[in-house]
Amino acid sequence: MKKKIVVGMSGGIDSSVTAYMLQKEGYEVEGVYMKLHDIREGYHEHNIETGQKVARFLGIKYHVLDVSAEFEKEVYDYFVQSYLDGITPNPCVKCNRTIKFGALFEFAKSIKADCVATGHYAKTDGKFIYEAEDKTKDQSYFLAQVKKEVLPYIMFPMSKYKKEDIIKLGASLDVVYQEIAQKKESQEICFVETIYTDVIKKHANIDKPGIVLNEEGEEVGIHKGYMHYTIGKRRGFTVHGAHDPHFVKALNPKDNTIVVGTKESLQINEVRVKNLNMYINEKSFDCGVKLRYRSVTTPCHVEIINDNEAIITLEEPAYGVASGQVAVFYEADRVLGSGWITTTK
Repeated sequence: MKKKIVVGMSGGIDSSVTAYMLQKEGYEVEGVYMKLHDIREGYHEHNIETGQKVARFLGIKYHVLDVSAEFEKEVYDYFVQSYLDGITPNPCVKCNRTIKFGALFEFAKSIKADCVATGHYAKTDGKFIYEAEDKTKDQSYFLAQVKKEVLPYIMFPMSKYKKEDIIKLGASLDVVYQEIAQKKESQEICFVETIYTDVIKKHANIDKPGIVLNEEGEEVGIHKGYMHYTIGKRRGFTVHGAHDPHFVKALNPKDNTIVVGTKESLQINEVRVKNLNMYINEKSFDCGVKLRYRSVTTPCHVEIINDNEAIITLEEPAYGVASGQVAVFYEADRVLGSGWITTTK
């Protein structure tokens, strides 16, 4: 009996080729489009139509799953509230845990599917997540909060391929794949069309000028509203009489002030995280850590306390580390676990 695989089909080339590959390998494939948000008129209709064309070409079932309520609560509202609280959110990590490998996984179980597959560039052996072969597209960082018990039921067919290979393969298939292959790649945060502040403006007045403070708490300039800034940002505020570049070091939502300092003042040697999601049982270990998606992997020591918190001691200093981001632990290309950054020093 064929294994049934549910493929999350967004209308993009990666997930469309994923469905094709799995069918070629002999699986019974069913596609699922998840309605997450209403970013603009016609957004879902276009993607659903594309998915339906792919499903007809492959001769597979195609479901439309409305998870907009869950998405709004777990991802969108969290995103907005984080900026209001002066924290830098990571909505893609949240979405992967609660929606793509949460709600979609539950749907797959409801139709008695054996696995869930997506077009993510990453690997898994059912116990761990690993970096993809194409390091320029690797998404293991964004998957590091996926629950351990879900890993045995996930497949990532893109893991061995480069993006250009997938585009070429898609262009060699049916005309609908050729059309998809020519589409512009979607932005990193699916519900942000331009910049994140355009989303926040719908919920709060973000343009309230405020005071810029130095590390001693002295007034040194002005800014255009604390929600315009993230830790490490260099521009968009004034510092009177400054000769050296200054960077945002802290945000204070209560009094709408920001604290700035030189690059050296951003240096971090210790990071605390909470809400751990671990794939190993060790409570004390050495590894590498990524403190944001595009950062290099820094050698560190991790000490887990209270089962759900950890202290990360860095062997080399990091700069511009923001509360609300995710610290992902790596051993070579293998993800050991992750946690949400709370404090740094």
